[in-house]
Amino acid sequence: MIDLRPIAAVLGVLLAILGTTMMIPALVDLIAGRGDYLVYVGAAAVTVFVGLSLWLAGRSGEVEKLDRRQAFLLTAATWVVASAFAAIPFMWSEAHLSFTDAYFEAMSGLTTTGATVLDHLDTRPPGLLIWRAFLHWYGGIGIIVLAIAFLPMLQIGGMQLFRAESSDKSEKLLPRAAQMAKGILGSYLILTLACTVAYKLAGMSAFDAVAHAMSTISTGGFSTHDASIGYFHSAAVDYVAIVFMIAGSLPFVLYVRVLAGDFSRLVANAEVRIFLGIVVVFTLLSMVELVRADIAGGETALRYALFNVVSILSTCGFVTVDFTRWGPPTDTLYFLLLFIGGCTGSTTGGLKVFRLAIAGSALVQHLKRIVYPRGVFPVRYGGAPIPDEVVSSVLSFIFLYLACFGAIAIAINMAGFDLTTALSASITAVANVGPGIGEVVGPAVNFAALPDGVVWLLSGGMLLGRLELFTVLVLLLPRFWIK
Repeated sequence: MIDLRPIAAVLGVLLAILGTTMMIPALVDLIAGRGDYLVYVGAAAVTVFVGLSLWLAGRSGEVEKLDRRQAFLLTAATWVVASAFAAIPFMWSEAHLSFTDAYFEAMSGLTTTGATVLDHLDTRPPGLLIWRAFLHWYGGIGIIVLAIAFLPMLQIGGMQLFRAESSDKSEKLLPRAAQMAKGILGSYLILTLACTVAYKLAGMSAFDAVAHAMSTISTGGFSTHDASIGYFHSAAVDYVAIVFMIAGSLPFVLYVRVLAGDFSRLVANAEVRIFLGIVVVFTLLSMVELVRADIAGGETALRYALFNVVSILSTCGFVTVDFTRWGPPTDTLYFLLLFIGGCTGSTTGGLKVFRLAIAGSALVQHLKRIVYPRGVFPVRYGGAPIPDEVVSSVLSFIFLYLACFGAIAIAINMAGFDLTTALSASITAVANVGPGIGEVVGPAVNFAALPDGVVWLLSGGMLLGRLELFTVLVLLLPRFWIK
């Protein structure tokens, strides 16, 4: 049997931290004179109490020797349980969401997806708006640590390529995660502060600047306005968002290197170069389509194309205009972007650029072997050969990713929704993007029209996509629970 004590101890600490941070929206609402501050105080008390209880129950466990099975279970439990407690303010506040919708909103926040069931954001209490943004920010730093410290050790979907240099022993997962988190947190804070200042200089209010900065760096996409970034009608705001959405899409471990004075790593990184290349190519294609369809021209076409490509590719999901009205070619182009995502060790979702690069290299290798059966053609990434087990892991991940996407899309289609809605809602959840395509879940609307069954299905899809599929699905195997 799995020793649950260290899992309970770590989960308890995380819940206690989450509960403590609920005092942030409480203070915001108190200053604004809104009565909802009592809701956050009550939710904080409940969450901290449960967190401390779990910690007391599990503190006798050997937390520093967390093994691989415990790491799998802890990873999944953290997002599932944290989302349940983060949902409390959405139920108790004046939003009065059902548990289904509140859990969806919290899961969307912590997984940095950005899909929402809330409307009339412009008139909502500031505490609620800052709580949504903070969930992005809190989940974002957790995602980075997960991608850099945990998943490489668990060998999820080729992530072993990014195994840290210090140790390869699974029993030392937690101390290593804590060690890495220190440098990453510093970079995360600096980027958030810089983004806040930039938004303020671009014309946002201080409140909007803080809320949008937390959503931008975490590539989440929650806004304080129904019209999202489009509310501001500002080219300066658009370009600030573009710069920092890209910043949130790059490996945060490289920022630690930059702070140490090593700028070459950021430029030399193969995944960063490929990511920026994808941005350029898709922006040019989108811009050509805008000009061809006589929708926009000149600088406006460039800004619209660049903003939407970066917003979708980074899985941030901010919106300036309803791009679904630009015609089928643009819909197809942006639908493809929904799958890709950003770089490893960033806050983005999606397949990740490195996996697509390895899959492409494996395809080229296969074609060469057809022509030259006796030739030796290793799969390469960043100029270095890749072991066969990594290639197999990546290809297995991509297959499972597409299978999960297809299964969720079929289920939504069977629930009575059109194919466009089913496909885009499925991939936007699994890839943690936010807005989909179409009249039901497109960028001009939210997910409030979906029935409870579909909402729970999409909540599960967000969890699967954020935790890299295997981390969750392995828990369904009976053998996992047998020592």
